[in-house]
Amino acid sequence: MLADSDTRWKWGALTAYRIQSDIRLDGYLLRGRATPTVRQLEEVGARADSLREIRGVAFLQQMKDSVRSLDRTQYDVVVLACVGGAVQAMLHGLAHAWRGADRRPVVVTGYVGVVYEKLADGLLLRHGADVVLANSRHDADRFREVYRGVGADDGSVVECALPFLGGERYTGQHSPYTVVFAAQPSVPENRADRTYLLRRAIEHARRHPDREVLVKLRSKPGEHTTHIEELPYQKLAAKTPGGLPANCRLVYGNMGEVLDRTDLMVTVSSTAALESLHRGIPTAVLTDLGIREVLGNHHFLGSGCLASWDELDAGHRPEPDREWLARQGVAADGDYEKAFDAARARVTELREADGLPPITPYYTPRTAPGYLPGILARHGLDPHGEPVAGYTEAPEEPGGLRRVARDTVREAARGAYRHGVQRVAPAIRRWGQL
Repeated sequence: MLADSDTRWKWGALTAYRIQSDIRLDGYLLRGRATPTVRQLEEVGARADSLREIRGVAFLQQMKDSVRSLDRTQYDVVVLACVGGAVQAMLHGLAHAWRGADRRPVVVTGYVGVVYEKLADGLLLRHGADVVLANSRHDADRFREVYRGVGADDGSVVECALPFLGGERYTGQHSPYTVVFAAQPSVPENRADRTYLLRRAIEHARRHPDREVLVKLRSKPGEHTTHIEELPYQKLAAKTPGGLPANCRLVYGNMGEVLDRTDLMVTVSSTAALESLHRGIPTAVLTDLGIREVLGNHHFLGSGCLASWDELDAGHRPEPDREWLARQGVAADGDYEKAFDAARARVTELREADGLPPITPYYTPRTAPGYLPGILARHGLDPHGEPVAGYTEAPEEPGGLRRVARDTVREAARGAYRHGVQRVAPAIRRWGQL
């Protein structure tokens, strides 16, 4: 399984185990700006039998060797849990690496959560995989419509559910009554809106001193996840006049463990809302900043969960629409385990077939000559999926002091990059607006 961030690692690893529980899982982390730290991987809680950080071209060489060398692990399934551009690059690279091979693994990909933006772009970048998983009936219908709309084969789309739904159902109020605000790295983006949301969570805690209000954060300052976080809530909280009240605090950790003690989940558009709804926990999707595509809360139209902080302050507890839940893959009635039957059957059918056809993505140098080459070049591949000069041979892993020195330099470079993203770039944008 190849992943490029903590959330996609979680999705990819758990998807692999949902498809087949008794497996050996070799994990590869695609080296880049969002490569997760050890702490982030521990928090996710999804385990692998082996784990290695790797460049895209080195991963492709591993996959090439796996089908051509008898002394290498023979993989049955490859899960690509990456951003769309990386998936497209790997699909073209794998098509080149496995050309002429008698047998090859089944390639599976999909989305880590709610798909509310860049639907066509993301889907076409994933076309070419043997299985493109859709996390709900709603998504499956939309995915097939996009593929049919460009004349591409839609047979790869398979309906399932998010692999990390689960946990004990909500049975009643905890002591103390606990409100969780699930923060997101990039929604909303600007300081004023993020400060507003934090202030309202703090005010809710002050209005209800008998409640505990938890601001659930995805990463610590300097860590990256799927999206870049320019304005971490930790820094905004540190500037709160008078500090946080005693019954309001910032928390990390596995979302499932946080949900174990949640009485009311509050978010703008986080996938945590679906995890909460799956358990039957009262869930509010905030309308304070409007219902807008850029926020992603438009995805929850018809859910019955839309509400404002004012309404929550007054004691409102949203009641979800059951039909909406069913279409979104939230199996609140206990059918969740069956949600992966179709995916399991499809992967088994392909794995046991006499042979699989070559990987043929929709994007080619002919259909997207102004788009595809740039995507492939970012991962060291030419327009035909072959590693370009300088990328073909991955350097050997240094040992001892050389590895320590390399890791130190790499972490320093990442730190400088993150400082540029989180501090310098926003300042430059502000200067440009003067």
